[in-house]
Amino acid sequence: MPVSDYQLIEAWKQVLTLSNLERGQSVTILTSSATHPQTLAAATIATQAMGAVVNRLDLPPVNAEKALSRDPLAYLGTTPLTGNRPAIAALKESDLVLDLMTLLFSPEQHEILASGTKILLAVEPPEILVRTVPTEGDRARVKAASARIAKAKEMTVVSAAGTDLRCPLGQFPVISEYGFVDQPGRWDHWPSGFALTFPDEGGANGRIVIDVGDILLPQKSYTTSRIELTVENGYATKIEGGIDAELLRDYMASFNDPEGYAISHIGWGLQPRCHWSTLSLYDKEQTIGMDARAFEGNFLFSLGPNNEAGGSRTTACHIDIPLRHCTVRLDGEDMVRDGKVLDGGVK
Repeated sequence: MPVSDYQLIEAWKQVLTLSNLERGQSVTILTSSATHPQTLAAATIATQAMGAVVNRLDLPPVNAEKALSRDPLAYLGTTPLTGNRPAIAALKESDLVLDLMTLLFSPEQHEILASGTKILLAVEPPEILVRTVPTEGDRARVKAASARIAKAKEMTVVSAAGTDLRCPLGQFPVISEYGFVDQPGRWDHWPSGFALTFPDEGGANGRIVIDVGDILLPQKSYTTSRIELTVENGYATKIEGGIDAELLRDYMASFNDPEGYAISHIGWGLQPRCHWSTLSLYDKEQTIGMDARAFEGNFLFSLGPNNEAGGSRTTACHIDIPLRHCTVRLDGEDMVRDGKVLDGGVK
């Protein structure tokens, strides 16, 4: 359902307030050809209304000759900032960057964050943004889950479908995504709501079963047949099953990069205002699938890079796969049981 300009401006004001935007600070709105015009207009008005100095940096798209999909997460690494020192300098001089373009998994983003600049990504349609405005309660819940992960030595995941995965932890930091940027040098994504980390390099072993009705991203499709991944020493060494497995194998093979098969981030969804079913209501051109990534109780794992957490793997292939009905344990204690989060929810 369409969103009024007033609603979207008010949503931006709430997020910017949570992000501690102050009068006189500089905000750069990063855009490209796919930026939603209503989102851009509302972000511009909201930042100006709060007294910020607002700039817009519009950059041309890249990777069209390499990517098999129009989804901005279908090919990572090279961005419109690659080799673009004037643009990088402008963003580093900003207190806050509103990324309406999708700048992810790149050394340029890490360089900008290291300067103290905050980056908030927001590229979902306006009605999704309004429905998923983050709260302080979201932050508290995600931070609590992250603190629990930080203490753990092992994450295990099992399901009735046959998943049985073991991941040693401790080598990489824990990442909290709750939808706003309240500290210098912080990156986040509106909408979001999950806690994640990465298994120790080469440590993940077991089997992952992607059951009927689970979701593949960036394919933005519900699986219609089971896919079984054999995980050995941190990599998916076999992808077995029917047509969905065949499609996944073919897509991943197009990158010609063995690092694309590595187990990347692991964690679970904590956002009750996101829903498993929402992806079925949208055309694939309209969304990047954040409902699927963040819905409460999923086990979200990915294949591909780990440089987001300080690792050295920078493959362009990145697959996010949220699974339903899993039990996620930390050092033997259930955090999620059969797809239900056991923390009591947002108060």
